[in-house]
Amino acid sequence: MEAVAACPHGRRRQRLELSELVRRYGDELRATQRLTGGQLAALRAIEQCRTPALGGIRERCADCGHERTLWRSCRNRHCPKCQTLAKERWLDARAEELLPVDYFHVVFTLPHGLNRIAIHRPRLVYRLLFQAAAGTLLEFARDGRHLGAEPAIVTVLHTWGQNLSLHVHLHCIVTAGGLDFARRRWIRRSRGFLFPVRALSRVFRGKYLDALDRSLRGHPETASSIPFHDLWHQDWVVYAKKPFGGPRQVLDYLARYTHRVALTNDRLLDHADGVVRLRWRDYAHGGKKKVLHLKAADLLGRFVLHVLPQGFHRIRHYGLLGNRHKQAKLAAARRHFGLITPQQPQPLLTATTRLLRRAGVEPDRCPACGSARICRELFRPISRLPMVRAPTGNPS
Repeated sequence: MEAVAACPHGRRRQRLELSELVRRYGDELRATQRLTGGQLAALRAIEQCRTPALGGIRERCADCGHERTLWRSCRNRHCPKCQTLAKERWLDARAEELLPVDYFHVVFTLPHGLNRIAIHRPRLVYRLLFQAAAGTLLEFARDGRHLGAEPAIVTVLHTWGQNLSLHVHLHCIVTAGGLDFARRRWIRRSRGFLFPVRALSRVFRGKYLDALDRSLRGHPETASSIPFHDLWHQDWVVYAKKPFGGPRQVLDYLARYTHRVALTNDRLLDHADGVVRLRWRDYAHGGKKKVLHLKAADLLGRFVLHVLPQGFHRIRHYGLLGNRHKQAKLAAARRHFGLITPQQPQPLLTATTRLLRRAGVEPDRCPACGSARICRELFRPISRLPMVRAPTGNPS
């Protein structure tokens, strides 16, 4: 049984959840806003998550008679309930790829002047962001004046600000050094910063706008709506943080960022008369804590802005971690550090079991008496998640 809710029967959380807002106000949003197939599917999945609609398991202890019901999770990547398990599995795979070096964190942000096209052509805008940011980092890294080596890069796309406005940016975790092109030695970064940030910003701006211009040459109406002149003459934000202390710190950091969703349930305070109160931080004013009041349908409208196009990967790897020759390059880097290439042994505990135990739930024991004699009854879904197609002519 995959991705099953961990809460025992009878322990219901009373706080406001996104799923409740979707059930109550989703029809109003669908009636007033044209949604893509991916957005419709995400709303439907969140609405059904951990309910009888997706089926589940009833467990009964053969010794004491205690019963509990576990409902299936939707496993949609935009659902705030379903990312913890996905994150644990992803981190299991990444742990063996980390090297015993320092790592830098660099953030590339798109100007808000591109928000309009990001709404109508998200796949194009986000794809070019990955290409321009990774291309900029690799260009500087391969330049002998800066590093002269190939680093390992992990990139994570975020599209939101704290108030759910469109704020498209890319988090990049980059090794403070790289493997030389002969794959014989590791070249460390000698100074306390990765690359000159202002130079990174200019190259990133040039790569992105050039690629966007070429991509839209067959779409003059769309191209004319983009303020290219203003975008060329403004500074683009590239932010470099201090380096991490090592792979353990990187893994902890990635655990917070990789599977984050635009809106988590703990930020929802309450709602009354169709208005929701949302907790947020205003980073433009020193990270001050504030409360935002929004109509429920408007809140859902902001949320679906951050539903990615179907099949679009928000976590990508470059350099040593790129798919091409990845294993050979990592093996060469490990040899340099005297590390043994892992044989990928099967974990003793699955990610699901570890999470349940962390929450105080023993999956193979009765929570009342501790007996291992558990009888299980499968509930089939009441209604399956339908295939939702985007309206004809609606871009994704």
